[in-house]
Amino acid sequence: MWPRAVSRAPESAPVHDAGRRAAVIDVGSNSVRLVVYRLEGRAIWTVFNEKALAGLGRDLPETGRLSPQGVETALTALRRYRAVLQGWDEGEIFAAATAAVREATDGPAFLHRAKSEIGFDVRLLSGEDEARYGALGVLAGSPSAEGVVGDVGGSSLELVRVSGGRAGDGITLPLGPFSLGAPRAIDLDRTRKAIEARIKPVAGRFASPVLHAVGGAWRNLALLHMEMSGYPLHVTHLYEMTRSEALDVTRFAARQSKNSLERIEGLSKKRFDTLPYAALLLETLIERLDLQRVVTSAYGVREGLLFESMTPGERGLDPLIAGCEALTSVRGLAPDLGEALEGWLTPAFGKLAPVFATRDGILLAAACRLSDLGARLHPDHRADVVFEQVLRAPVAGMNHPERAFLACALFSRHTTAATTPEPNVVARLLSSERRQRARALGAAIRLGCDLSGRNGRLLQASTIRIDGDRLVLAADPDHADMLLGEQTAKRAATLAGVLRLKLHLG
Repeated sequence: MWPRAVSRAPESAPVHDAGRRAAVIDVGSNSVRLVVYRLEGRAIWTVFNEKALAGLGRDLPETGRLSPQGVETALTALRRYRAVLQGWDEGEIFAAATAAVREATDGPAFLHRAKSEIGFDVRLLSGEDEARYGALGVLAGSPSAEGVVGDVGGSSLELVRVSGGRAGDGITLPLGPFSLGAPRAIDLDRTRKAIEARIKPVAGRFASPVLHAVGGAWRNLALLHMEMSGYPLHVTHLYEMTRSEALDVTRFAARQSKNSLERIEGLSKKRFDTLPYAALLLETLIERLDLQRVVTSAYGVREGLLFESMTPGERGLDPLIAGCEALTSVRGLAPDLGEALEGWLTPAFGKLAPVFATRDGILLAAACRLSDLGARLHPDHRADVVFEQVLRAPVAGMNHPERAFLACALFSRHTTAATTPEPNVVARLLSSERRQRARALGAAIRLGCDLSGRNGRLLQASTIRIDGDRLVLAADPDHADMLLGEQTAKRAATLAGVLRLKLHLG
């Protein structure tokens, strides 16, 4: 039996956190971006996102200085961001500059001017800082990440190992597209030699089966691979490519002209000049670091800065359970229902053979936290709308099969229909065994909600267990008449049928 998932943090991080706001201004080599977040304990929500493609590092290889036009574009963007954040406490704002400003001879002058024009300091991250925050961002989005984090920006590549929920030592290398020659058309042979010369001395140190790929350029490669392979779920966070799949897409993208890239749907038009360089860099890393799998992360330096600002108790929460709980915290009727359902269902589902190895308990806990997601939706549409919300929710801590599993479970929480929306997505991501388990979990949550009237305390007066080939639903003697009514019996029969068990009430 797998243990019940633990979602509670120490008292310093209450589960039902009222939340706080935070803003990150990221002065990068290519873009200057403002992202406004809502932080609810461990959950990170993006509520506003704006960028200006300044290209600060565009001239750096030739002149050693920031692009003059880029400086003006960046400062204009910073003045606007200051206006957007008018009235904010400075403790809520994280402003940081990375490789281009760090390497440019006029970087200090740019930071001084930025300070005078926007009124607060922009922190200059060292290469080691940038690598560490990129790794912390990956861990914020996937705590179990193991391998090497690679964060490609306009001017640099950061590499750092992650293991056991911690970031190791990292390095920064001048291997961003601008450092390699962008926006000029790529010279494949010359650029490959330049990349290999930088990678060779550190290849042994960072060799790994898995690369966690951070950066907009590599996310666009993931989108390109989805398009090439007919992949139906366009969510880049934790999208995985095998070695051969990643080599196929990188070799294709590195050899395309700008005009050819413009004809491909789904790619950012603003990255056509840099995408071939980022593709060749990833191709070389796959070969030299002996990578077997590439996993893209939507979290990076910005989220790493926020993750570091959380309390130890908040950082210790599971992001999937916390995110699911936060997703429903303002919608439902009973804030304690999810945890009560988890405790009620764990003994029965813990007896079933695992379908996600060690993750079954976490997924059950997450599904229970989503039990009231459709509370404010019309009953005729709840199942379909909730399926879509869960499948594409900006919640960290779950891979694509787990997304599909939770979406199917929440669909079945609201309907007995066997066919879900987007059946091609479900068939691509879930085995028949996992689809069946999702139906069972949804039916079980529906049973628990109806039996208790969404009152978590009332669940304590009943038990559900698996005894041989029987599903046994029992209530305390004082509550039997109140709990085991006609609708409860109907819901229990549905669950027993999905589990292929005989139902016993009493």
